[in-house]
Amino acid sequence: MDVMDHMDDMDHQDPLIPRHGGYRKLKSFQVAQLIYDITVRFCDRYISQYSRTKDQMVQAARSGVQNIAGGSQASGTSKKSELKLTNVARASLEELRLDYEDFLRQRNLPKWDAFNPRNADLIARRPKTAEDFAKWTKEIHDCKFNFDKVKSPKMSSQSISSIKPISSIAPAPTYPEITANGALALIAVACSLLDRQLKAQSKTFLAEGGFTERLHRTRSQSRTRRP
Repeated sequence: MDVMDHMDDMDHQDPLIPRHGGYRKLKSFQVAQLIYDITVRFCDRYISQYSRTKDQMVQAARSGVQNIAGGSQASGTSKKSELKLTNVARASLEELRLDYEDFLRQRNLPKWDAFNPRNADLIARRPKTAEDFAKWTKEIHDCKFNFDKVKSPKMSSQSISSIKPISSIAPAPTYPEITANGALALIAVACSLLDRQLKAQSKTFLAEGGFTERLHRTRSQSRTRRP
């Protein structure tokens, strides 16, 4: 068997190290990175620089991003590491969620429910950058609609501009309230994406095994094809 024949055989074998990485294309990574950028700005503006909470929130947000990337890179040689790091990312975002909820509770600011049309409007916009998010917070702050009167889940996909004004106008929410609740809405999206990601990774690991199983499979195929 010459070198070219050997290479042709290798092309038909299961790759020992499959394609991996590409984390920048993952929706979970994109949303987590946005949450990180928003959290840095939030902490700079609303959390005391002398508070340990500031560092903890920033580190939790950063951990979410970095571990999604790390898990994606590790997937080529270790599905176990991929699962572990993705789960760390999920846990970090859960920790960050609690920090935002604590911020609202300790300041007697309302936490918006899942069907709040403000949240629905944010998700529908699919913000890409912290600047997109900041634009949304300003529009919510300046809006003169009483969103608390809108309860129907059927209206959750409507944009702000489609909601008609009503006579009873509630006080406009503050920027800290808007920002914290918006961040919570994005964290919920990221956690949902990571839950699906973990489920898919677990299924793949059970079906295909990890690096050791691929190594055994590749060596067996190589021996079978020898003349």
